[in-house]
Amino acid sequence: MIRHFLHVDFDAQRGLQEQVRETLINAILSGIFPPDAPLPSCRALAAQLNVSRNTTALVFENLVNEGYLLSRPRSGYYLHPDYHQPQVNPTLAAPVCESAAPRWGNRLKIQPSQQESILKPAGWMHYRYPFIYGQPDTHRFPLASWRAAANWLHGGIRDPAWVVDHIDQDVPMLIEQIRTRVLPKRGIVAAPDEILITLGSQNALYLLTRLLMSPDTRVAVENPGFREAINTFMLADTRIVPHAVDEEGLVLTDTPCDYYYVTPGHQVPTGVSMSKARRAQLLDYAARHDAVIVEDDYDSESNFMQNPLPALKASDRSGRVIYVSSLSKALSPGLRLGFMVADPDLIDEARALRRLMYRHPPANIQYQMAHFLAQGYYETHLRRYHDDSARRWEMLASALHTRLPECTLMAGSEHANAFWLRTPEAISTQQLTWRAAHAGVLIEPGARHFLDATPPDNFFRMGFHAINPDAIAPGVDVLRGQLEQM
Repeated sequence: MIRHFLHVDFDAQRGLQEQVRETLINAILSGIFPPDAPLPSCRALAAQLNVSRNTTALVFENLVNEGYLLSRPRSGYYLHPDYHQPQVNPTLAAPVCESAAPRWGNRLKIQPSQQESILKPAGWMHYRYPFIYGQPDTHRFPLASWRAAANWLHGGIRDPAWVVDHIDQDVPMLIEQIRTRVLPKRGIVAAPDEILITLGSQNALYLLTRLLMSPDTRVAVENPGFREAINTFMLADTRIVPHAVDEEGLVLTDTPCDYYYVTPGHQVPTGVSMSKARRAQLLDYAARHDAVIVEDDYDSESNFMQNPLPALKASDRSGRVIYVSSLSKALSPGLRLGFMVADPDLIDEARALRRLMYRHPPANIQYQMAHFLAQGYYETHLRRYHDDSARRWEMLASALHTRLPECTLMAGSEHANAFWLRTPEAISTQQLTWRAAHAGVLIEPGARHFLDATPPDNFFRMGFHAINPDAIAPGVDVLRGQLEQM
């Protein structure tokens, strides 16, 4: 018998059968087992992996039932013929192509990788003090209620409507939940044909860019602003027109634009909430100059202010506001589930364009989210999320006030989901970020948010959802130590 040494670095958080099965599947698909020789016996594999014989026997039987293996009495388990790996005949190898590979750099029409963007370390979770924005506390995800929604979806009692291709249609149940449960909280009244489900709000911005923008289009953006939105608009070679931000939000200029992209709930990255007066001014300005407003209400559900102002869309009387938002920001950013509210004619075209890209967001996720909303699980989670966010905000605000008083918070940004801080002019936050990271503190330098030719280098951002609350004050102490050494 040919011996094959298989190794498993067992994870205590996962089942033994699951991990043994995964190891065997990888071995089968990679072709390490010869087709004419038996696999290791249940007893031999159990001894090799230091697991029970029952564990390996159950895995082998399961692989037989699923067609990976054949069981031969008194002989053992063999590969099913479908998984025999034929030997490669060197004489039949593919001919060597003498021409050079395509020069892809010369063929690319756009190069998104060259755009200025906000970079975050892939291993942010390994930092001791991750003051990073946009990542959740994974321990607070409502796993039990999300699993209950999944059990409802996969219960087998109903017709699995999520299995079929919906072509370009969304799940009516989710549209109805958004229309009756989500939008009213923002003061928005919408018909079903005015709502489109998207893969996050970023996907909605891409659809709008492809549909509405060209090199002749002037798009007003906040400065500093949300880089990924600006990068998306630039894919259409639009003329980006930066607008300053003060304690009331975007500052209008005398030069009208075709579109105004704003984040009025909490401006990105400053956290400023656009005032009532500035909102009214923007709506009036857009009507007088035949402009359209793209309202990115990205934190509509994660906004933990006691009485947040209604959305701009709620005051829209002329159909000039396109509203985009997220359903997953406060729940699980990895779900990538958002929506857009606009005139039915625009929604129809966005739906047609979406069909050409990916048809529709996964129907199973739409159904599961719809049930999650309908059962009240989402509201329960949001109440807890808001309470936790308010507590974390107060803890970080207190730590910054007492330990880093020289770093000032922008006026009008209270209770945002991140802190936008200004250091003394002599401090380079690029250098501070580098020094802090080596001390285990992760913050985000602010220069990349600016569109200035020479962006200021004395701003940085701090989130508070990904860090352990008990580590907030100690983390600020470490940051202060690094600041004092500069």
